[in-house]
Amino acid sequence: MSNEKHISNVDLLKPENMILMYARGAFPMADENGDINWFMPEMRTIIPIHNYNLPRSLKNILKTNDFEFRFDSNTMEVVKRCADRESTWISKELIKAYKGLQKLGHLHSVEVYQKNVLVGGLYGVTYQGAFFGESMFSKISQASKCALVKLLERLREKEFSLLDVQYQTDHLKMFGAKEIQFEEFADLLVKAYQKDLSFN
Repeated sequence: MSNEKHISNVDLLKPENMILMYARGAFPMADENGDINWFMPEMRTIIPIHNYNLPRSLKNILKTNDFEFRFDSNTMEVVKRCADRESTWISKELIKAYKGLQKLGHLHSVEVYQKNVLVGGLYGVTYQGAFFGESMFSKISQASKCALVKLLERLREKEFSLLDVQYQTDHLKMFGAKEIQFEEFADLLVKAYQKDLSFN
């Protein structure tokens, strides 16, 4: 990761400073020692909110399954489920910091329930017209992908203009995710900040 800018400062985990870092285009990750660093990759991945791809397999699942979708009803539990894996960048300190963002109204989740049991979901941070996706989890096949579909629908409905997903993956490529230079990403941030929107 030599091509990335690293910013490390405990004060940056205070919620009012944390949201300013997100607004600049940075995002936090804890390393294997628990130290939290902020990253601003030279290449950034976004999913076009008004021009994303809906995989055919998901169309059938969304029509036939018994999933129930909720927004912001159990956000911190989604964060903890995302962190509950053998190797994770979501440290206890970062979870605590997310609680601060939640109090300020900047942390949001999409939850997937089956028979009233949480089986998948995702969470992210909002600022003005931008949603910064952080992590997702699935306990049942396709649950997190369905959560991403519902996120895209919500962002389009609420007239958000930017969905940042940080790094490209095969999982995200299915939805039409594309990599762009940070300079272009910064321009999209400026446009997104011209809107004062609410996720709910």
